[in-house]
Amino acid sequence: MAWIAIILCAIVTLAVMWVAGLRGPLLTLGAAAIAFGGAGYALSGRPGMPGVSREATDRGAPLPLADARHRLMGEFNAADRWLIIADSFERRGKTEEAVGLLRNAVGNSPNDYQLWVGLGNALADHARSYSPAAAYAFDQAERLAPDHPAPRFFKGLALVRSGRIEEGVSLWQAVLASAPADASWRPMIEDAVMVFRRPAAAPDDRP
Repeated sequence: MAWIAIILCAIVTLAVMWVAGLRGPLLTLGAAAIAFGGAGYALSGRPGMPGVSREATDRGAPLPLADARHRLMGEFNAADRWLIIADSFERRGKTEEAVGLLRNAVGNSPNDYQLWVGLGNALADHARSYSPAAAYAFDQAERLAPDHPAPRFFKGLALVRSGRIEEGVSLWQAVLASAPADASWRPMIEDAVMVFRRPAAAPDDRP
């Protein structure tokens, strides 16, 4: 019964996002964040049922990030071919293989921030959390490209997906604070902040 409630809540949430005008990458990110929450529930155990192995629950669909990645980092570049192959592994639930591939790619090109971003995303998908290894990969990407929005955006997304919503949204807001007003990717991050930011507390009407 708990899974039915989760599915119904997901349907309602996605419907609200659609009515609000969210499309493309933002709708994908929102849907994936909901799915990630469901995966977290599975990892924490199912009430009234025998324990479920980590291997069984790790096979859930990963978060599709290609659209957002291409908006922020472009495509048809040296890193993109490795990231496309990693995507194909992840779509088949082979997150460990995706991590291994990108670790090898980073070993061959340690100064490519895009590969470090991809490795951070793959590690977060594999661990179903903002793991220390994922944090290290994002930090390396940010060190190599401190003025680029991609490392901080995807780091923030990994935080949000792990339930650390305020930290992730704060990181996105910092990206926006230093972003050009006409950046093509700016609306995507603004919408992400709008979706995940907690509503401000209502003013106290008491005299």
